[in-house]
Amino acid sequence: MFVHEVNHYNLIYREEEREMIPLCADQGVGLIPWSPLARGMLAGNRERGGERKTSRSQNDAYGDSLYVESDFDVVDAVREVASERGVPAAQVALAWLLANPAVTAPIVGATKLTHIDDAIAAVSLRLDEKEIERMQAPYRPHPVIGHS
Repeated sequence: MFVHEVNHYNLIYREEEREMIPLCADQGVGLIPWSPLARGMLAGNRERGGERKTSRSQNDAYGDSLYVESDFDVVDAVREVASERGVPAAQVALAWLLANPAVTAPIVGATKLTHIDDAIAAVSLRLDEKEIERMQAPYRPHPVIGHS
């Protein structure tokens, strides 16, 4: 019997919503998403046109294979909500993920204390339906990727 699934799931890659999340929720299987910040894109480590702001984003060929330029429409929506809330975009993206009752806990790849602070703050951040809809609206389906 499975007790959890480690899945690729975030505001930029939501293909798990088609089948796996409903199945896991129905069967009582916990979800532990990896890359909840889309390899830092949702936290602002990349910009449209290819600008990279961190060492990781500058050397992340795998991340380049997962996400596309149109995904920045979602990033922009997250940034807008974060700006209105006066919090970092990472907190908003994590709060969105944690608002899904099927999600048990994300795998947060923290390399700085601020990453931990953002993850902790996201637990208490409650997004309203309009904010959630605004961030989800620009999503474009992806081919199923990120699974080996």
